[in-house]
Amino acid sequence: MRLDKFLSSQTSLSRSDVKKEIKKGNVTVNGIIAKSPETKIEESSDRILLNNKEITYSEHVYYLLNKPQGVISSTEDSNKKTVIDLIKKEDRRLGLHPVGRLDIDTEGLLIITNDGAFSHNMLSPSKHVNKTYYAKLKGIPNSDSITAFKKGIDIGTMEAPEICKPANLELISTDKNNNTCEVRITISEGKYHQVKRMAHAIGCEVTYLKRLSMGDFTLPNNLELGKYIKLYIS
Repeated sequence: MRLDKFLSSQTSLSRSDVKKEIKKGNVTVNGIIAKSPETKIEESSDRILLNNKEITYSEHVYYLLNKPQGVISSTEDSNKKTVIDLIKKEDRRLGLHPVGRLDIDTEGLLIITNDGAFSHNMLSPSKHVNKTYYAKLKGIPNSDSITAFKKGIDIGTMEAPEICKPANLELISTDKNNNTCEVRITISEGKYHQVKRMAHAIGCEVTYLKRLSMGDFTLPNNLELGKYIKLYIS
């Protein structure tokens, strides 16, 4: 592999940025200062240093982020902070993107990767990947609401029905004096504002929402908001 291709694939640098670093003498290959971006390297065995930091090869990276409120699930935005902005510069790769989206006011698990095939498999309707949320509601669902979720609730309109796939609504706690409750909701699809619209369909309002899991991935209890961990996926 060419040295410039290797470095641009393993960092957030573009090919032109890599060339500048090489020209400055900031790149070494097996202890020798690199002279050309076209230098051929063996990515799995050669020791590459950029600004005295070793760059190791991995085709794809996967991060599990605890997304805070106020951050958008996008790769870039001129006005608002994005989930990619939360990834340290040294951990970034070209093509890094969130797997699906969480609303700006929703917290919790969000996977960030540069693996397009992985994202497709996680988001494909045919894969039925479960997503579980913890929510605080204004209003308290009754047994009919729970049954409606299991059958597939309609979050559309009279003119345009939109039936959700069967989902699970579990009451965690209730406060009848304040007409509020805590629930756990599991869905297997990702319609626009789906959890909020499902709650609205049973006469409730989501006041707080946090994603706890997605497929086999679960949000660690000790992972602070805005922080992330690296996942190792074979």
